Amino acid sequence: MFLLALGALALASAARAQQQPAWEMEALTDEGYAEFDFQTGLGRGTNGVLVRYGNAFLTADQVTVNQQNGEVAAEGQVRLQNEDQLWIGEHIRYNFKTRQLNAEQFRTGKAPVFAAGEGLHLELTNRLYRATNGVITTDDVADPAIKVRARHLKIIPGDKVVASGATLYVAKVPVFYFPYYSRRLSPRANHFTFIPGYRSSFGPFLLSGYNFFLNDELDGVAHVDYRVRRGLGLGPDVNYHLGRWGDGTFKYYYLYDQDPQARDSQNVSPHNRQRVYFSYQANPATNVYAQAVVRYQGDTNIIREFFENEYRRNPQPSTFVELNKFWRNFSLDAYVQPRVNDFLETVERLPDVRLTGYRQQLGNSPLYYESESSAGYYRRLFVETNSLVSPPDFAAARADTYHQLLLPQTLFGWLTVTPRAGGRLTYYSRATERGATTDERWRGVFNTGAELSFKASHLWPDAQSGFFEVNGLRHILQPSANYAYVPQPNYRGPRELPQFDYELASLRPLPIEFPDYNAIDAIDSQHVLRLGLRNKLQTKRNDQVVNLVNWEVFTDWRLQRQARQGAFADLYSDLTLRPRSWLHLDSELRYSVENGYLRLSQTRLGLQPGARWSWAFGHLYLRDDLSPEPTAYGRGNNLFSSSLQYRLNENWGFRAVHWFEARSGTLQEQAYSVYRDMRSWTGALTLKVRNSQGRPQDVTVAFTFWLKAFPGSGRDPRADQPFL
Repeated sequence: MFLLALGALALASAARAQQQPAWEMEALTDEGYAEFDFQTGLGRGTNGVLVRYGNAFLTADQVTVNQQNGEVAAEGQVRLQNEDQLWIGEHIRYNFKTRQLNAEQFRTGKAPVFAAGEGLHLELTNRLYRATNGVITTDDVADPAIKVRARHLKIIPGDKVVASGATLYVAKVPVFYFPYYSRRLSPRANHFTFIPGYRSSFGPFLLSGYNFFLNDELDGVAHVDYRVRRGLGLGPDVNYHLGRWGDGTFKYYYLYDQDPQARDSQNVSPHNRQRVYFSYQANPATNVYAQAVVRYQGDTNIIREFFENEYRRNPQPSTFVELNKFWRNFSLDAYVQPRVNDFLETVERLPDVRLTGYRQQLGNSPLYYESESSAGYYRRLFVETNSLVSPPDFAAARADTYHQLLLPQTLFGWLTVTPRAGGRLTYYSRATERGATTDERWRGVFNTGAELSFKASHLWPDAQSGFFEVNGLRHILQPSANYAYVPQPNYRGPRELPQFDYELASLRPLPIEFPDYNAIDAIDSQHVLRLGLRNKLQTKRNDQVVNLVNWEVFTDWRLQRQARQGAFADLYSDLTLRPRSWLHLDSELRYSVENGYLRLSQTRLGLQPGARWSWAFGHLYLRDDLSPEPTAYGRGNNLFSSSLQYRLNENWGFRAVHWFEARSGTLQEQAYSVYRDMRSWTGALTLKVRNSQGRPQDVTVAFTFWLKAFPGSGRDPRADQPFL
């Protein structure tokens, strides 16, 4: 037993010896040499030597190595790398085993954060390095443009740099003092953002934010904004990341507005102004999705005035909670939409439950089936104002079910024909509340129709053009016809039913077949044929198929007209041209066949011949539509837009944006930005001028700068639109 124990100890010692990293030394130049004495464990080298031990390695002009205690003394252009932390200096002593490091002067970094200082030494108990007269920067050059100088530095390798008695320098000018400054050595590093400027309705302002990363689950921005004319505004944006349990954002902003009528004297806003935003989305199980959004505004204009980019994306935000469950052929959706802002018209859905059957084959038969059924309680709530003309609210329960059969066929080997027939049954309870005018009702709707289309193509494989970048041509022609017939429902029209899902004003044609047409309460009789023609001219560029021309025209032939309708609907044209890889033209037209005038013209031209400059030009013409129909879209436009970007050189760039309304001869908006690339930072100086009818001129001057290493991590979103 004693001999066995000795053998086990010997094997364990041998195993530990095998686990110890091996020492490596080699000369890096023809003039250099490295020698190692295995008896004494000492080594030395000159004229460029590499020393490696485990995952750490060191290069220097001269080195001495002690294998027994792991210590290396290096001089001359010393570079030491341990994992992803790099140290540079002229005289460095480093212990590869204990990781103790001493240097008279040093530089270190873990991109994108770098530091330098004097008198570096390791505290073994805390596993951190201390230094004096330090510099922290994100500018990876010998003379950084932006840096933080500090009397004392603490460096925790792979984690963070902490400075005390720190001053922020831009070039050689001190601009800010930090008694305490901490910077993480990772892209998710806490940092400040500042947007100073001037705006007519704000006065001088400073929009500031502290971007924080508490851990992998929580990050965000704490906003502290000051506008001389309006006052102090503040609030947090918090993002949370819970893995399979979802991601989301919580935002709160409060402002005591000293001059709430500064931008719009027609609307009376309170002094206490606030907004709340909450979002959540998750995929907790296979084919199960959940999402929720809460958007509360204390008054009508807070988003428009202080979060204008958000307002442009969604001027009438809704609040909802939605749950989805998907199967192969069906999906179940539960949707709840309450109203939280009484100054916005809302259709409350408390709740709306919907079962959708996707188009699916019925066994081995040639028939296909699709369906959509829903049930819920709905309240249509109009804008609450002091005016007596606001319509009264109404509410009712509704249950709706729709089922359709389709028979896709290919005739003659080239003609695709899909006849269809379906039916819908809808129940409405007796309407309640002040605006109630309908009783309990059942409505039945039958529909039928068919869709026909075919494709014809011709190929010119030898067609070549260097100017138009053509390498072979293919022309595809696709005519189509979609016939829809809906006889008169058992009620004369939508006015006899409560309107919750109704037709909205649209510049594009609405679908003519179910269930794509989803204005359930506005369904009426219909007898129409939609005619369409699509042309494509294709070529190959960089081994990819590209549409040189993609042009589609379509219109509706109304076989049975409704009130104030002509025999033909408007003629629509969608055209896309790509004559060169750097040139594109998009055009949308809507022409009134009955009246002989243009209703809509939207054109976009884009040029980007290289990395130096690009230009985008647009024109929108929209004819007035002041008809009494609920789908009328009101007054039109004749608006020209231009956006020019030019890069002067590697460091300077310029951008100019213009919006000109030709009807009134008003240059509605003009903005000019000058960009300066400062290696690790980018700065922009912007001037923006707005002219709106009935409002004073709005002038903004703003300066923004952002760290290029963190283009999307915790960055203040207002930096993308510094003049908003």
